[in-house]
Amino acid sequence: MATSDAADALEGRLTQLRATDAEAFMEVLFREFYRPLGSVIQRVVKDKEATEDLLQDVFLRIWHGRDTLVITTTYRAYLYRAALNAALRYQEREQRQVAWDDAPAAAEPRTDNALHALYQREAEDSVEAALDRLPPQCRAVFTMSRYEEMSYQQIADTLEISPKTVENQMGKALRILRQQLSSVLKNLYSLLL
Repeated sequence: MATSDAADALEGRLTQLRATDAEAFMEVLFREFYRPLGSVIQRVVKDKEATEDLLQDVFLRIWHGRDTLVITTTYRAYLYRAALNAALRYQEREQRQVAWDDAPAAAEPRTDNALHALYQREAEDSVEAALDRLPPQCRAVFTMSRYEEMSYQQIADTLEISPKTVENQMGKALRILRQQLSSVLKNLYSLLL
């Protein structure tokens, strides 16, 4: 209960400071959330320098958008989502760069293996696109569960939601992905036969 009261007091203080003193608002945000947000980002990117850069970007975006920023949840939940999204975008860019760096210099002759690779890449692109179309909370929960191998309780603690909400969001994400990827799955199945 004391933690909840402290969180409510912090939220009230932030709301008041945002309306009256932008610099003090940012100072409190930075002091209260720098380390916890760093932990969230570090779990995804696993690179200390990149984590520092991403943290600075998150706070800088908030500073630049402070006058038009619309927060429908708590500041804590908003900042955690912003940090997680920044980390996921970074990770996606890094994966693309690695794939680009590893790409062969010249095209290889098309064979059954090339066709298989094409279907595989097509499937990967479809999965990425389907993930991008998920609602933000569904995508965050799915990514944390499947890519970061976090338990439902860890996800609930990180996003400040109940484990039941995590379970519901995972179910929703899996239903949506199953629907959106049904044609890709059929193509892969026919390729395997």
